[in-house]
Amino acid sequence: MKTTALKRQSVLSLALLVLYLFSACGGDDNNGGTNPFQPNPTPTPPPVVAVVANQASNNVSAYTINSSTGALAAAAGSPFPTGGTTPGGVAVSSDGTLAYVANQGSNNVSAFTVDPSTGTLAAIAGSPFSAGTTPLRLAISPNRSFLYVTNQASNNVSAFAISASGILSGIPSSPFATGFTPAGVTCTPNGSFLYVANQGSNNVSGYTINASGQLSPVAGSPFAVGTTPIGVVVSPNGLFLYVSNQGSNYVSALAINGSTGALTPVTGSPFATGITPGGITISPNGAFLYVANQSTNNVTAFAANAGTGVLAPIGSPTPSGTTPSAVTVSPDGAFLYVANQGSNDVFAYAINGTSGALAAVSGSPFPAGVTPRAIATPGRP
Repeated sequence: MKTTALKRQSVLSLALLVLYLFSACGGDDNNGGTNPFQPNPTPTPPPVVAVVANQASNNVSAYTINSSTGALAAAAGSPFPTGGTTPGGVAVSSDGTLAYVANQGSNNVSAFTVDPSTGTLAAIAGSPFSAGTTPLRLAISPNRSFLYVTNQASNNVSAFAISASGILSGIPSSPFATGFTPAGVTCTPNGSFLYVANQGSNNVSGYTINASGQLSPVAGSPFAVGTTPIGVVVSPNGLFLYVSNQGSNYVSALAINGSTGALTPVTGSPFATGITPGGITISPNGAFLYVANQSTNNVTAFAANAGTGVLAPIGSPTPSGTTPSAVTVSPDGAFLYVANQGSNDVFAYAINGTSGALAAVSGSPFPAGVTPRAIATPGRP
């Protein structure tokens, strides 16, 4: 009897041990456990954000981007007041956690933290920060240390240091002189040079950026371009600067001297666009360049040669909303977004990765505020 009882106890103990081990390993995972012998599912990355400055409603619209479809979803609480008036420019840091807005009417810059998962904006302490007269466009340095703002009526660039929390403080010797009526502004990917399009003097000012964020004019600056230049963008490889010229309806392409920052025209430049080109952007891989044409209500697409800087048109211009004023590309290069100040919306397009052709995203256009003037995604103009 004792032997039989011992056998039964041993069998029961063994069964309990097996059950314990099975449970500890997660079993069939019906209880929500994780099986350490199976790979965990890859977490879904948080959505990327897009921020739009609405000039006539004195606020900014914030959206999350569906990484699969490109559709925009308004962030909770959007639109967000800027605390200033007539916002005309916007920039988002490359990590997607900070956004800055230039307020033309109140001569200041609004600063926000961005929740990269929800797109919700929150004003930073001390915001808005004083700028020059009629600030229009902004650029954040690639290392997120400096912010540059063009001031149209005072013909200069305000330079700010960005703290870890996003607070702005003026850089010594700021502001720095530009040509007449400065508009678009951009940095090279290595953070060495800054370029400003001067609408009133039909040229581009070039600067070197030192370790403190101060600007010094590049030898030979300013550089002649077309009539009424407004938008500027640098190719991801840092070799070329592209400028949209509203008055002459073309894009100027200029080669950047990597040592000095000096500019020289690319062979074949300029390249024709639609009428009144304004917003300009380039895909993260440098293969495609897009320009918003305000008077023809469409977008011109180009294939960009990474070695020569030459642009080749891609098909016919793609229709957009009314008076498209600004364009940006999602950080993954899959989608293009166009802010249309005449129709108060944002058009979204899927970018064909091979050809650069555009196809409307389902649900497009997406509503914005009144007179959306500028749009940005993380690290993208």
